[in-house]
Amino acid sequence: MASMWEPWRGCHRCSDGCLHCYIHKGDAKRGVNTNEIVKTKNFTKPIDKKKNGEYKMSAGLVYVCFSSDFLIEEADEWRKECWQMIKERQDCTFLFLTKRIERFTECIPNDWNDGYDNVVVCCTVENQKNADKKLSIFKDLPIKHKQITAQPLISDIDMEKYLDGIECVVVGGESDYNARPLHYDWVLHIREQCINANTNFEFRQCGTYFIKDGKEYKLQVKDLMRQAKLAGIDYKIL
Repeated sequence: MASMWEPWRGCHRCSDGCLHCYIHKGDAKRGVNTNEIVKTKNFTKPIDKKKNGEYKMSAGLVYVCFSSDFLIEEADEWRKECWQMIKERQDCTFLFLTKRIERFTECIPNDWNDGYDNVVVCCTVENQKNADKKLSIFKDLPIKHKQITAQPLISDIDMEKYLDGIECVVVGGESDYNARPLHYDWVLHIREQCINANTNFEFRQCGTYFIKDGKEYKLQVKDLMRQAKLAGIDYKIL
């Protein structure tokens, strides 16, 4: 079972995909200022230990900073300690998404070299403009495990030329009453590119507004992931 690690929380909108960010929406309901970046009480979670000396956090996959961005500027003074904890926990694989891939080389530790074996970096894009901007940087970075997340996908994207070395592409729609529609044709197009490049593909979730065969459907949030799975179009390399 995967673990979550949120060493800090808070974020700033920085791309076209951030318009209906679920973190900002949730914070607004609770009266929390999302733009304030703060360390959490779980900052040292990966290395916290039980009385018997064992780690409290189980070995396995760890999702990092899903309520923020691991490369956000305000966390620069804290990130070095995070890298040390990641390096200590070689029994874990740490995965983080980022919309700030252009900051990557500024944020890695001195001993990064060609990457840590236990780190997966996932570059997020949402339209052709940001795909060209971010993936052109991402493709040349020294990272051992790379993924792409196109979620929320708000336009068709040609990304095949960026897929060399990418282990998986995850696609999903936007969830909001005012969400921009997800066209199924866009999903299938990215899937086709992944098959051509022999890259794993996952359709993670539909959008609130989903267009298929020229017809628009309005879906409830609770059904978005289930409907994507029912499509049965994930592609896994054998």
